[in-house]
Amino acid sequence: MKRIFGAALCGMMMIGIAAAATLKVDKTKSRIQVDGKSTGHTFTGTLEDYTARVSGNVQDLEPSSFTLSWEFNDLKTEDEKRDKNMIKWLGGGMPKGSFKFLKTWEKAGTKYAQGEIKINGVSKKIDFPYTVKKEGDWITIDGTAKLDYEDFKLPIIRALAVMTVDPELTVRFHIVGEL
Repeated sequence: MKRIFGAALCGMMMIGIAAAATLKVDKTKSRIQVDGKSTGHTFTGTLEDYTARVSGNVQDLEPSSFTLSWEFNDLKTEDEKRDKNMIKWLGGGMPKGSFKFLKTWEKAGTKYAQGEIKINGVSKKIDFPYTVKKEGDWITIDGTAKLDYEDFKLPIIRALAVMTVDPELTVRFHIVGEL
């Protein structure tokens, strides 16, 4: 009986190991962008470099781990002056951010994830919808999250007494990787 139980346990563990996989993120096919609004116009920042580590179950495409880290100096808005002012606003130097996946769930046919994002030394849990597609050995993860930069103890951005950057930002991600 002990041998049968031991063999069954080993078999279940091997199935679990075989189903788990790590994604090799292809940054040329992936993108992480932040959309902002200010008085009179909108803008988008694109994260040009970052470190992403993703793993999960190949069969049901459920994530088991997703970490992301970046330097804000790599967030480019196509306006060099705005980019320099953003770094000053974040305290100067080499400000960093990070995200760590916590859990997923499904509601009314939509998948949601929760993670902890850290900006300006402040951590906050965020929830957002996401999708995962598998085509051959390629996995694509898409999602959109809303952030309020005031939640990270950052001040409202004002310029020339009339221009204000809305504190609500939209983060869009399209992560593509090979198993």
